[in-house]
Amino acid sequence: MKTRLWLTAAAGALAISGSALAQAQTQSQPQSPKVDEAQALANGSIATPHYGAWGFDLAGMDKAIAPGNNFFDYADGAAVAAIKIPSDLSGWGGFSILSELSENRVKVIVEEEAATAPLAPTTSDAKVGAFFKAFMDQARVEQLGVGPLKPDLDAVRAVTSRDQLAALMGHASEGFVSSVFNVSIDPDEKNPDVYSVHLSQSGLGLPDRDYYLTAQFAAQKAKYQLYVAKLLGLAGWPDSDAAAKAIVDMETQIATASWARDEERDPDKTYNPTTVADLAQAAPGFAWRPFLDAAGLPDVDHIVVAENTAFPKLAAIYAATPLDTLKAWEAFHIIDSASPFLPDAFVQARFDFRNHTLSGQPEIAQRWKRGVSVVADGMGEAIGKVYVERYFPPESKAKMLELTAELKAAFRSRIEKLTWMSPATKVEALKKLANYTIRIGYPDTWRDYSALTIRADDLYGDEERSQAFEWARQIKRLHKPVDKAEWEMTPQTVNAYNEPLFNEVVFPAAILQPPFFDPNADPAINYGGIGGVIGHEMTHGFDDEGRKFDANGHLRDWWTPEDAKRFEALAKRLGAQYSSYSPVPGGHVNGQLTMGENIADLGGLNLALEAYHASLHGKPAPVINGLTGDERVFLGWAQVWTNKTREASVRQRLVADPHSPPIFRVNGVVRNIDAWYKAFHVVPGQALYLTPEERVHIW
Repeated sequence: MKTRLWLTAAAGALAISGSALAQAQTQSQPQSPKVDEAQALANGSIATPHYGAWGFDLAGMDKAIAPGNNFFDYADGAAVAAIKIPSDLSGWGGFSILSELSENRVKVIVEEEAATAPLAPTTSDAKVGAFFKAFMDQARVEQLGVGPLKPDLDAVRAVTSRDQLAALMGHASEGFVSSVFNVSIDPDEKNPDVYSVHLSQSGLGLPDRDYYLTAQFAAQKAKYQLYVAKLLGLAGWPDSDAAAKAIVDMETQIATASWARDEERDPDKTYNPTTVADLAQAAPGFAWRPFLDAAGLPDVDHIVVAENTAFPKLAAIYAATPLDTLKAWEAFHIIDSASPFLPDAFVQARFDFRNHTLSGQPEIAQRWKRGVSVVADGMGEAIGKVYVERYFPPESKAKMLELTAELKAAFRSRIEKLTWMSPATKVEALKKLANYTIRIGYPDTWRDYSALTIRADDLYGDEERSQAFEWARQIKRLHKPVDKAEWEMTPQTVNAYNEPLFNEVVFPAAILQPPFFDPNADPAINYGGIGGVIGHEMTHGFDDEGRKFDANGHLRDWWTPEDAKRFEALAKRLGAQYSSYSPVPGGHVNGQLTMGENIADLGGLNLALEAYHASLHGKPAPVINGLTGDERVFLGWAQVWTNKTREASVRQRLVADPHSPPIFRVNGVVRNIDAWYKAFHVVPGQALYLTPEERVHIW
């Protein structure tokens, strides 16, 4: 059961990846920055983005907008208006620019290795090159056709019972096979020093249950059925149209029985330890023991179930669904997952639905971009080791360690001054803060890929073996002490996260660049940028999820009942604010789903501002371009979230992403900070104005 909390949407379906090359900027926020790609690659480096003379893009502001009416537009309006989203993306902004930079740096690395990679490499670097080489050999992919699919689909065709199919689903973590239940191996929430097997709901092919159950996504659901039929037809599955309808009907039943995303955010509700025998009694109709045996977990009896009330319903749906429909469902999901590694007809069909229909992306990314993504997903730390050597200077890590110490001190000060928290709970909160582990740049130990077999002529097999390698690595650690030094992100990832079970915050190397961090920028801008990010991740340990884990990462109630009630009342007020925000017609932010991120944003900016004040040591802040220090901290935070996103992607994120849209990660935060009102002379009658009593102060 995943507990870690990302700064922005995690890599995957919701992540924004780069598209056009980033270049140095001296004035406005880039629309779609470009550089001479050939020269950049020949030099082995690509320029980092630059924002103005002192770290902020003054030309990106829209000073015709009053800060109190729309601070996002005031700070970023001209920059956002100038953005032209690249045709192979669903959005563009600060994260995308750095993702683009990282992507192109990784391209240099993998292409160098691919140039000399043998057919069957033995070293990690050579395997990276061979993997990329296999992906780029489209001619061989076309030559092989649907042949690589045949063993997987033959295994589905050979199934003669639901129990056999459940056993087949047990292999879901090893390749392209899918399951109606997800199995993972993670630290146990009540004892994070040991690993436990976790089970959670699964089975949907659309981004969220709302796509099946609400009228706003009816058109996407209809197109999904056509997509299912098309893939089945391309693979030669019989009666593809009828099978597609049956599959979507089955998934609609699964959606009805599944928990909503906001329900899944409560770690108390999703921690339901049980035995296999008790689970089989509570949720009959699914062959749990064959499923777990096939997953490589024959001796496991203690398991943690997440959505426990959904499991009996999901098992009943499985038991009542005709076997032919279940087999067609499995066949479709195998084909769908494998499509990026099959001939172009499959690739284009997948893009047309998953990227174009669901996210509004006009064009598919170039093949090399997709290849970089695949190899980085399968062998990310092998690439990361080279990335760090080339692109992460030691002084950046030193400065980050200094900043995190300052943010911890600011957090300690704010906890001590809280008026709503009792002394008893403060003691525990301060203990938790003191125990924070801060990880910067890259892991201390790199992953060993010696057991992974990669061939330059077997793309489909490379991907299957990569997934099987990762699952085997997880199974092997099941009976060992938890490795708390392991990272969940690679150094080249533009993101950050908080892991409540380890009581740690992690900042990969790639995020430590403008607009987040620039060693040459005005300190106030850095405090508003990377300082806000550091504060965000630290605050996650005290948001509505993170607060339920103690100083040692145990899921334990360390709050007095009165303090818990006061916290929940404050969180509820903040959630009501966000639920009133509407970024697109008819679409609203889900204040409960985004609660943790909103609390972290608010806490993060408060901590950044306090840390900046402390850094002045009682001296007045300098005024730059007529802007005070406080103004620049707020502007630094706003600049991080400069972004434009296609409407289809916005609607998808509203139901599937626990992060609020960028405009509200700015406007929704600043209006609850008293210092912002003073800095920008915000007065009653302006759109963002809240009376002092309406403002929410948590951390």
